[in-house]
Amino acid sequence: MPMIEMKKISKEYRNGQVVTHALKNVDLSVEKGEFLAIMGASGSGKTTLLHLIGCMDVPTAGTYRFDGRDLTSANEKQRAKIRGKELAFVFQNFALLREDTVYENVAMPLLAQKVPRKERRQRVEEALQAVGIADLARKYPDQISGGQKQRTAIARALACKADVLLADEPTGALDSAAGEQIMRILSRLNEEGKTILVITHDNQVAAYAKRRILIQDGRIVQDETQK
Repeated sequence: MPMIEMKKISKEYRNGQVVTHALKNVDLSVEKGEFLAIMGASGSGKTTLLHLIGCMDVPTAGTYRFDGRDLTSANEKQRAKIRGKELAFVFQNFALLREDTVYENVAMPLLAQKVPRKERRQRVEEALQAVGIADLARKYPDQISGGQKQRTAIARALACKADVLLADEPTGALDSAAGEQIMRILSRLNEEGKTILVITHDNQVAAYAKRRILIQDGRIVQDETQK
């Protein structure tokens, strides 16, 4: 059974009389443990696709099944329950709270999930250790580098124990050296069993993935497994 299964997915956005067709009859199946790169020009629909997969939005048409469950018509409460626990995000802009420490930023979703304090501390410490920034736990975002901020964002995703990690241009705000470090971390996490989907326009980033799809004008026009 695929971890992610989309059939005939379409997404439209309306602004008065103007209709934008962001996705058109997309079929996509992702198995547990895959590392997939989603590529396409700006406006191609790749971010819309990631938002639908991540339960941040719902399709206009088609069906979406996640880990065997039909989420096509899931309401916000149902989708929110899945976000964070089974799906975790890493964004280009890191999405960190400046007034909170690295530790507090990683712990934030666990507080929302009401994870007990002892377990929360253990999960945060393990996540920080996994991405190599345990020594930065008491630092604030303004006191660390861009690469360290992205490691913090990855640690936050890891602490949630989610099976699927969705990364939207995770190296877009980083220099090449820091970007390579982030992609090596994601590759290692994939080797450890995480399912990873990365949106990128960078062929060097996509090269880390085992499968690459190309979206153009809201349609998947290429789907290939990399050697």
